[in-house]
Amino acid sequence: MGDKTRALISILKMQPVVPVLVIEDLTTAVPLARALVAGGLKAIEITLRTPAALDAIRLVADEVDGAVPGAGTVLNPKQYHQAVDAGSQFIVSPGTTIELLDVARKSPVPMLPGAATPSEVMSLREEGYEVLKFFPAEQAGGAGYLKSLSSPLASVQFCPTGGITAANALDYLSLPNVICVGGSWVAPKSLVEAGDWDGITRLAREACRLTEQG
Repeated sequence: MGDKTRALISILKMQPVVPVLVIEDLTTAVPLARALVAGGLKAIEITLRTPAALDAIRLVADEVDGAVPGAGTVLNPKQYHQAVDAGSQFIVSPGTTIELLDVARKSPVPMLPGAATPSEVMSLREEGYEVLKFFPAEQAGGAGYLKSLSSPLASVQFCPTGGITAANALDYLSLPNVICVGGSWVAPKSLVEAGDWDGITRLAREACRLTEQG
């Protein structure tokens, strides 16, 4: 196991749920991250889906004690470099390209690449990846599908993301090949817009207790 794999695993094992955030209003980035960290969710994925995303990563990296910011929806080398420069400690992509593999190989910051089929998983395993994002989880077959991969591809662990909620998260977390899940339900848009940081901290604490139920 390489150093970058160990670093990624240590981040993903910090908590059962990695918040997947789409930050549109930059002023919410710091209080939102602080609320999640207060609830026990320190590793935070900020997706590069909005103009505010890179600045949000930078603010969280600089101003939120205990936070481990990562960048999601990274699609090309330019975004990879921008995310690392902003302070991302891990990179998440919905899939994989040769260009992304090349830049990830040279970067000190680990990547969690997306895969949805056995062939994609096998190809990434050959590249040295032991931890993958299973995306889009629910649409690609759900927990049952992922469970079926646990025997033939036993050496690979997954962070399922896509369609995962508080209601079905434990279906995934109970699987032997799941290290954590990614989800947006811990920071719903309604609470963010209302500035209900206590409510988000409460949801984060509930997410941290999910594995205790298993």
